Amino acid sequence: MQLTGAQALIKSLEQAGVDVMFGYPGGAILPTYDALLDSSIRHVLVRHEQGGGHMAEGYALATGKPGVLMITSGPGATNAITPIADAYLDSVPLVVITGQVSTSVMGTDAFQEAPIIGITAGIVKHSYLVQSADEIPRVVAAAFYIATTGRPGPVLIDFPKNVSLETMEWYWPTTVEELDLPGYQPEVALDMDAVNAAAELINQAERPILYVGGGTIKSDASKELLAFAERTGMPVVTTLQARGAFPDSHEQHLGMPGMHGTYTAVTAIQQSDLLISLGARFDDRVTGKVSTFAPHAKIIHVDIDPVEFNKIKKVNVAIQSNIAAALSALDKTGTKPKNLDIWWKQLNAWREEFPLFYEAQQEGSPLRPQMVIEAINKSSKPGTIVSTDVGQHQMYASQFWKFEEPRTWLSSGGAGTMGFGLPAAIGAKVGAPDTTVWAIVGDGGVVMTIQELLAASAAGINIKVCILNNEFLGMVYQWQQLVYDGRLSHVALPSPDFVKIAEGMHCVGIKATTEAEMHAAIKQANEINDRPVVIDFRTDASENVWPMVHAGASNDDIIVHPTQRGN
Repeated sequence: MQLTGAQALIKSLEQAGVDVMFGYPGGAILPTYDALLDSSIRHVLVRHEQGGGHMAEGYALATGKPGVLMITSGPGATNAITPIADAYLDSVPLVVITGQVSTSVMGTDAFQEAPIIGITAGIVKHSYLVQSADEIPRVVAAAFYIATTGRPGPVLIDFPKNVSLETMEWYWPTTVEELDLPGYQPEVALDMDAVNAAAELINQAERPILYVGGGTIKSDASKELLAFAERTGMPVVTTLQARGAFPDSHEQHLGMPGMHGTYTAVTAIQQSDLLISLGARFDDRVTGKVSTFAPHAKIIHVDIDPVEFNKIKKVNVAIQSNIAAALSALDKTGTKPKNLDIWWKQLNAWREEFPLFYEAQQEGSPLRPQMVIEAINKSSKPGTIVSTDVGQHQMYASQFWKFEEPRTWLSSGGAGTMGFGLPAAIGAKVGAPDTTVWAIVGDGGVVMTIQELLAASAAGINIKVCILNNEFLGMVYQWQQLVYDGRLSHVALPSPDFVKIAEGMHCVGIKATTEAEMHAAIKQANEINDRPVVIDFRTDASENVWPMVHAGASNDDIIVHPTQRGN
């Protein structure tokens, strides 16, 4: 069967199991958009390529399937650099297809030419420049295989316009060997010697901690984690990228570790004698000052990517594996720590003395952001998906929303990308259309991608958006208060009329300034399912995120809420 390169690309995407993609057309990719008209693949027309990339990320995070973005050359491609970098740092499977100028004019500074392969070299798992139509099925199959196996990540396919117009004889690779990937070995046999060594360390432990990272969700290991934790009785902490991997309501869960983690989670790691890292990468926002992090602990590190071993902390046992397989193997050894009664007595004492806390709402005062999140959470069905941007609202959402299952929390971790939350919610809703999706965002980040409300309303993607609006860059404001002696430099954000913006993009806009209006707005939003809903919650700019560990400080110096100090 003879196909053009454009037709072969679309057919290859169909063969790879793609049912939806996000994108924006332009000159170099136009032949492929023409071929897309004859495809069963749903296309969501984004309003900016960055937003489209975050939508693809949200889709991937919510479903576990790779997200697909298709855009044109030049500025279309460069606009996608931020979500590509975000996906790389958070191990999100993406396939990004960029149109490119014809090969005959590449390197001549042709109209809308950008060397996107070189530009993104350090932020992709792999990239391809397609040089003939005959390569297309193999390249597409390889791209999806690379993006989704081993440690997931973004793969770029740069697609010159002349290649899309060539003809080829259709075929589809049926074996991994046909993909021509020398040296790529995403799965390795489980090293049982390492498993047995880890089991022996567990047997000897008196103060162990299961330090759960995002790799636990990436490998769909939540069931194995729950079974292993319950059998061994060990306490669990879940990082920002692992929220929902272990139920928040479970008595063994201590909360999130890190700069704004719970006092108990942070201090438990510091006092532990064994740290079992499951798909976590010892990020600086968790470790604080590395030399003082978990100083008494031996470390077992389980990760699919061996580059993480000994990168930050020297480990005693390294197990290269997906988390599910490693936990199953450890479980079969029957390993179990010593009596943990004394350890749990201490942990429970910390939990009782230093719970997450905020002061009660005062009549006539701006809304407490934590209260808003708790109210939305309380009104939401189990399984509701939450996405966020980065900043105070992100920390409040992680702290005060109760996550009970995986793939219900979507947030930018490594890159810390403002503007992620709104489009990620759109992508998640596309992937999980029967699930309620809330974007919890700040007034700073949301304006960076707010144009995607129009993409959502036009495509009937009915998300709900909570803007925690304090008219400041909240986290920067907090740092300038605490670290820069209150010298506020370019941090105030006079607010636009978010209600009018929402209505202008064919969404429902609501404003809430009092507790009564807050509850009424949430109720109204939950009753509207035929359009996106945006609520502008006016919140207290003086509210800070506690606990807090200053950047570069030791976790031993964690600062709790002002009312809890001196206890």
